[in-house]
Amino acid sequence: MTYPIEKSIFREYDIRGIFGKELNETSVKLIGYHLGQKIGGAKVVAIGYDARSHSPLLRDYLTSGLNAAGCRVLDMGMVATPVNYFSNYIEFDGIRTDASIMITGSHNPSEYNGFKITVDKSPFFGEAIYALGDEIISNQDFVIPDNTTKTEIDVKTPYIAFMIKEFTHLKNFPKKIVIDAGNGVADTVITAIFDALHFNYTGLYLEPDGTFPNHHPDPSVEKNLADVKAALAKEGDIAFAYDGDADRIAVLTHKYNIKGDQMALLYAMKMQNPIVIGEVKCSQVMYDELERRGAKTIMYKTGHSNLKVKMKEVGADLACEVSGHIFFKHRYFGYDDAIYATLRMLELIHDGIDLDKEIDALPQVFSTEEIKVETTEEEKFAIIDTIKKLLVHPPVNFPRIVDIIDVDGVRINFEQGWALVRASNTTPVLVTRFESNNESLAKYYEKEVNQLIKQAKALL
Repeated sequence: MTYPIEKSIFREYDIRGIFGKELNETSVKLIGYHLGQKIGGAKVVAIGYDARSHSPLLRDYLTSGLNAAGCRVLDMGMVATPVNYFSNYIEFDGIRTDASIMITGSHNPSEYNGFKITVDKSPFFGEAIYALGDEIISNQDFVIPDNTTKTEIDVKTPYIAFMIKEFTHLKNFPKKIVIDAGNGVADTVITAIFDALHFNYTGLYLEPDGTFPNHHPDPSVEKNLADVKAALAKEGDIAFAYDGDADRIAVLTHKYNIKGDQMALLYAMKMQNPIVIGEVKCSQVMYDELERRGAKTIMYKTGHSNLKVKMKEVGADLACEVSGHIFFKHRYFGYDDAIYATLRMLELIHDGIDLDKEIDALPQVFSTEEIKVETTEEEKFAIIDTIKKLLVHPPVNFPRIVDIIDVDGVRINFEQGWALVRASNTTPVLVTRFESNNESLAKYYEKEVNQLIKQAKALL
C-alpha cells in the first residue's frame, strides 16, 4: 500500500514517523533527494543509524535519494547520535563531511523512526525542515531509482580515542559505576571507553535491540529507572541511564535522581564565569544559583536544535534541558552527548565534589514533573496565543504576576514561583510545569493556570 506523504512528519527539530507508513521507500528517497539538493549536491553526507531493525533499510532509501541529488554518501553503521555528530569534526582519509544524518527514533516506541540532520555543523531544523516538507509534498510523484552506493567509514574508533585521551586522568576511577543502556546504542562505544580507563562498572541491557525488550529507553520517566536503581542500591556508588540514541542522560545517586538543570549547576562548578543556557522548563533555582556564583544565564526555547543554535550565537559554555540533554562547548563541540556528560560527571566526583551534598545545599522548592494536557495539532498554538491575550487582564483570583517570559509558550513568574504553559513541538499536547517555595502555592498556581487553559480552549 502506498501512503501519501504526511506533512506531520516534518517536525520542529527533526523528521519523525512510523516506519512503513509515514516513513516508506517513496517518502524517504524523496527526503534524501531534496535534502541533498538543499545541502548543495556534490557534497559529502555521513549517515548513521540506531538499533531499530528498520534503520538499515531507511539508510538505503536515504542513500538512493542523496545519490540521485549528486551527493557522496559515507556510511558509519550503527552508532549513538553524539558519535554521528562527532563525524562533522574529523576527517576520513582526507575527506571532511558537509552534513550528517542520524536515523533514529530516539526514545519513541520501536515502530517509530526519524532523521536528525546536521548541515555545516549546525542543526537543520524549524523553517528549513518545514520548507523541505512542502517541497517534497509538491513533488511526491517523482520516482527515484535504487542506488545504494556508499563508502563505509569508522567514526566509533576516533570517538573512543578522543574520550580516552580527554579523560585519561580518570584511569582506575575507584567508585563502582552502574550503567543502563536500555538496549539502545550507548554501548556501541561506552564500555570500550570504560574498559580502556579501567573503570569498575556493571552494565544493564547493553545489547542494542530496537524492540527494547527490557524497558522503554526513556530515562526521564521514573518507572524506566527501576532496574538501574535496584542495581545501584545493591552494588554501586553512582549510576547512569541513557535514552535510545544516547544523547540524553539520567544521573542517579543513592539519594537523588539528578535532573538536567541540577546537572548544569554541578558542571558549571568547574567553569570560570560561564555563560549557561537553560530551557523554559528549568527551575528558577538553577538560574538564580548560577547568577549568584558569577555565571551569566539565558532562558531559551526547549529543543536540542534551538539550544545548539543559541549556544553558537552567544558563545555559551553549557546548555541543558531538564530531560537530560546536556550540551558542552566548554572543552567540547557544543552538542548534546550523554556519554561525554557521563565522563564529565565522573570527573566532578574524581575532583572531590560530593553530588548529594551539593544538591542538599540548594534552596528547597516544590516542582511538578512535566504535566501534559491533550489537545490537537491545530489548536495547541492557538491556545497559547489566547492565553497570552487573557493574561493582559487576568481573572480576579489569579496569582499576582511579576512578569511573563514568552520566548517559548508562556512562563508566568509569580512572587513565590512560576508556571509554564507551552505547546509541544513534537506531539499534540500542551506541556505545563509549576514551581514554588511553598507546596500549597505550587498547587494553587497549577489550579489557576489549568482554569486559564480551559477558558482559552472554550474561546477557540
